[in-house]
Amino acid sequence: MEENKQTKPIKEKKKRRNIRWDKLDNTANLFPSIAGESRTNVYRISVILKEEIKRELLQQALDLVLPKFDGFNVRMRTGVFWYYFEENGKKAPRVTEESMFPCRYIQANHNHSYLFRVTYYKCRINLEVFHVLTDGMGGINFLRELTYQYLRLLYPRLQTGDGLSVDTSLSTEDSFVRNYRKSMPSGFNKEKAYLMKGDRLPAGEFGVMHGYMPITALKEVAHKYHASLNEYLVSVFVWSIYTELLHGMPPERPIRVAVPVNLRPYFNSDTTKNFFVMVSAEFHPEKENCSFDEVVKSIQDSLNSQINKEHLEELFSYSVSNQMNKLMRPVPLFLKNIAMRIIYEKSAVANTTTVTNIGNIKIDESYKPYVEGFHAFIAMSKGQNLKGTICSYENTLVFTFSSVFSEAHVQRAFFRKIANDGVEIKVETNGVYYE
Repeated sequence: MEENKQTKPIKEKKKRRNIRWDKLDNTANLFPSIAGESRTNVYRISVILKEEIKRELLQQALDLVLPKFDGFNVRMRTGVFWYYFEENGKKAPRVTEESMFPCRYIQANHNHSYLFRVTYYKCRINLEVFHVLTDGMGGINFLRELTYQYLRLLYPRLQTGDGLSVDTSLSTEDSFVRNYRKSMPSGFNKEKAYLMKGDRLPAGEFGVMHGYMPITALKEVAHKYHASLNEYLVSVFVWSIYTELLHGMPPERPIRVAVPVNLRPYFNSDTTKNFFVMVSAEFHPEKENCSFDEVVKSIQDSLNSQINKEHLEELFSYSVSNQMNKLMRPVPLFLKNIAMRIIYEKSAVANTTTVTNIGNIKIDESYKPYVEGFHAFIAMSKGQNLKGTICSYENTLVFTFSSVFSEAHVQRAFFRKIANDGVEIKVETNGVYYE
């Protein structure tokens, strides 16, 4: 009997070692401590196909693709000192037809313990991801392969095996830790920004407005202002806030836009985990009725001074150094969570809004005849009840506003300004705002 008592735990330990586990990346450590029903930290990326989605095939495609992605095939566990990922092992989450507002909090225990969801509506496949898993680039990676697999099931003539595309990365490296430098000062702006206020939609509702624009025409307009496409769009957003909400008056606090920067090109990374930092585009006029050119100049100056490898390295190295601090490691998780929430509450009000550009999405040539386009948007956060997301495919750029405000004055001013600059725009909403 004694021998049996000793043998069982040894066998259990051996079995447990086979379960894959992983640390959260540096940025991901924040999200579990602040996420909840009102701040879900969930983003959505959608692909629009040319035929209506067949649920059974989409479920089959997810069942086939998920086991190949270690970064998605996980559940989150709560340790004594840190959260961590553990291989899930359950069936893939159930694909459902969309029937509720987007970017809702992901209740892992109602979702087979997974931290993402897949829904569909007519010709659209939606991937919603809790940011703890990955950023937009990692989400694109997964959605693209899910789409390829779905189309192979739908059109057997596309069958070339069920392997992943050669361009799809499976790296789960923490590129923050690999690239950080010790003893870097904090480069984040903690000064309070102007915060937009207004009547809100009923609890649980979420407004979405897409503007579809030809990239060629947009680039021509941006060139007239001697700006990049990204600088131009951020400037139009700031201009819309300045003219619609402030009526051209100088605000007490600056209009400051958080702009996520994908770090992969700067540090030769192909990780599917989070690897981005936030820089700030700022406009703080000291006089009335500034011109749009003055807004563009201010936005360009603030972005150009920050988007360089050295400064980006400073931004994330400061955060990583705190994580690597030996004095912090033995601090219990509940105390770390309290500290992170306090830091977040203070830093969140340093920005008026966020504009994120997930870039131009490319797909393999053989799948292009079946794909109409993509769009994306992000959830709300403290003090930021209106945000923008840029996504492009082929020659179409989609600027998407996500909001919990009941009015759409800023959104309309944004598209009106671009239209007045000579760009043709098609606007679409999710029904909360009727155009």
